[in-house]
Amino acid sequence: MKFSVDKQEKVVSISLQEEKLNSLTAPKLKSELIILREEGYRNIVFDLSEVKFVDSSGLSSILVGNRICKEAGGTFVICGLNEQVQKLIKISQLENILSIFLTKSEAIDYALLEELERDLKQ
Repeated sequence: MKFSVDKQEKVVSISLQEEKLNSLTAPKLKSELIILREEGYRNIVFDLSEVKFVDSSGLSSILVGNRICKEAGGTFVICGLNEQVQKLIKISQLENILSIFLTKSEAIDYALLEELERDLKQ
């Protein structure tokens, strides 16, 4: 699986550099998400700009990312969805569960804003 990781102080972004997020790539993605969580990152932006196809295993890996961030009191955001992936998320009724943005910069801004709001509540 090809991907890039950009670790910042409060948020980490993962850009998948594959056309498919499927049963071949999803287990590696899940492992990477868990490793990032263990490293202390609780805000993750997942950029799917290069992904053209997602299957049920891919959706499962996205939901794992969402769950581990929420359990850690953080934010999981996906961005860069093409039309086919957007339809799959809508059909799966996940658009109300996942935080979805058009661009990576919007997604990062949202995750940072959520983190700031959590900090202010403490």
